[in-house]
Amino acid sequence: MTELPRRIGLAGAILLSFNGAVGAGIFALPGTLLADFGTFSPWLFPLVALGSMLIVLPFARSVAAFPESGGPVTYGRVFGPLAGFELGWIYYISRAAAFAANANVLTAYLARWWTGADTGALRALLLIALIALLTLVNVAGVRRSLSVLGGLTVLKALPLLLITITAIVLSFPPPAAVPPPLNALEAGVLVVFYAFIGFENLTVPAGETRDPERALPRAIFVSMTAMTLLYFLVQLAFVSALPAGGADEKAPLIDLGGWVAGPTGIAIITFTVIASLAGNLHGNLAATPRLTYAMGERRELPAWFASVHPRFETPANSIAFMGLLAAALALSGSFVFLAAVSVLSRLFVYAATIAALPYAPGRPRLKAAHYLLGAIGIAVCTWAAAQADAQAWLTLGALAGAGLLLYAAARVVRITRS
Repeated sequence: MTELPRRIGLAGAILLSFNGAVGAGIFALPGTLLADFGTFSPWLFPLVALGSMLIVLPFARSVAAFPESGGPVTYGRVFGPLAGFELGWIYYISRAAAFAANANVLTAYLARWWTGADTGALRALLLIALIALLTLVNVAGVRRSLSVLGGLTVLKALPLLLITITAIVLSFPPPAAVPPPLNALEAGVLVVFYAFIGFENLTVPAGETRDPERALPRAIFVSMTAMTLLYFLVQLAFVSALPAGGADEKAPLIDLGGWVAGPTGIAIITFTVIASLAGNLHGNLAATPRLTYAMGERRELPAWFASVHPRFETPANSIAFMGLLAAALALSGSFVFLAAVSVLSRLFVYAATIAALPYAPGRPRLKAAHYLLGAIGIAVCTWAAAQADAQAWLTLGALAGAGLLLYAAARVVRITRS
């Protein structure tokens, strides 16, 4: 079986992490946060980022100890093959559903330029064409894929920063920050914490990353810092320019663009949203298929998933399967019920990754501080998971049960063929 070459450097890992987290959320949160937390809302982002480091620090330490591709599959396997499969399967479905959700958001924004792009046959054709294009780019090779991702990241960040900084300058000084009551702040912390989830996107293709022990932790910290600064500036600009609120709830930053530069600003923000979502989708499709590739290598899924393209040296079958699954979810709309469990499932991934560190290859020597920090990280994950409602837990349970059935079926096939 052909091994995937290590062609992802530090810059590529940063791009995967940054685009895994920065998707549609940055364009939807400002109005809600302003309504709930007023002028204090920009400061929620650095506060939550600092709290998130209680998870990120032990998470990054664990990630560095596992140089293989597969992410959750690799970490979970230290607790047994079934745990590895379940963890990887739940995470995979969550990522596929998120991909489908963002693809639909993208067609909704396209509809502002192209009437009917979000309804009927035209919507279906656009979704199929978009997903097919991204699938082909990712099959064509890691270097080409990361080049496209880098271009989309520039198109995502620079226009948004231009509008944001202009708004801050034109409305200077910003309004004074008035802290909300502590009980209200707790709810806001959870909402903002969701905006950072997805940074772990870079862990899945760890087996294709050069010097992963050093590159992955550095990439996580760089991307988290960049996300925090970007979110803070966007929210500060929104609060400064539109302190009374009243913006479009579904697309609040379009009103910010209009405030800065009229129709030109609206066009810039709309274009930026499309580039942002395209970058998020592309980063998702670049990383997530490595999960099924790893499962195929370990015979937890059919070996077909572990097939490597002879020319492009990419897991072409797994990428194509992800594209087909995402297209089916996006077209049917059945992905919506998965949205509630996407964050919950990733909290399990974070906690399991941290807990796996003592069992990593080579059994790394750990100090008491490592165990303490790990315990704190798992406690934070537990607290955040406890905020999910009963429906999210029931849905996650149903997905885990479906995974058990698939795992059992694959095991029967292996026994029959042996």
